[in-house]
Amino acid sequence: MTEHHLTTPLSRDEILELKAGDIVYLSGTIFTARDEAHLRILELTEKGQSLPFDLDGAVIYHCGPLMQKAEGGWEAVAAGPTTSARMTEMTPALLDNYNVKAIIGKGGMKDIAPVLEGRCVYLAYTGGCAALAVDMIKEVKDVHWLELGMPEAVWVLEVESFGPLIVGVDAEGIDLFGEIMERAGETFDKTFN
Repeated sequence: MTEHHLTTPLSRDEILELKAGDIVYLSGTIFTARDEAHLRILELTEKGQSLPFDLDGAVIYHCGPLMQKAEGGWEAVAAGPTTSARMTEMTPALLDNYNVKAIIGKGGMKDIAPVLEGRCVYLAYTGGCAALAVDMIKEVKDVHWLELGMPEAVWVLEVESFGPLIVGVDAEGIDLFGEIMERAGETFDKTFN
């Protein structure tokens, strides 16, 4: 297990160095995106329209933050990860169209390893850390599509040493979540069959 301190935007070489089980701390810009944001991104892509933000080398954070108005903008109150499984079906199209290099979320994404292979990693962040995550958000730089609702909008966050994040699925296709589920299933079968 190796610890990595990376700054966005990420390169392909950087993510290829990450191995399942490694620890990552991110600094730079990350983008929150839940279900509705993914749908909007893919709708605009299908229509040939450009996005109001740049996803080249980007990190997408599966997060529905709680924000409050502050002088001159916004301030994060809570920003923990949301369950990534809901975005699994939209991720192949996202990665086919944009150079997203990392996804942060919780709970893993079933059968996502082949989709990520060679181009993206999945970084797991501990659920229940919504208030702690705020300490690593240095600035809310922008917000897009607020009409979708606060948790569904795309928030552009400047973070510093955001983590610890665990490489749950690396770019070589090793999926810690899949391995754990497989072992749990085998144990269950041995125990109850």
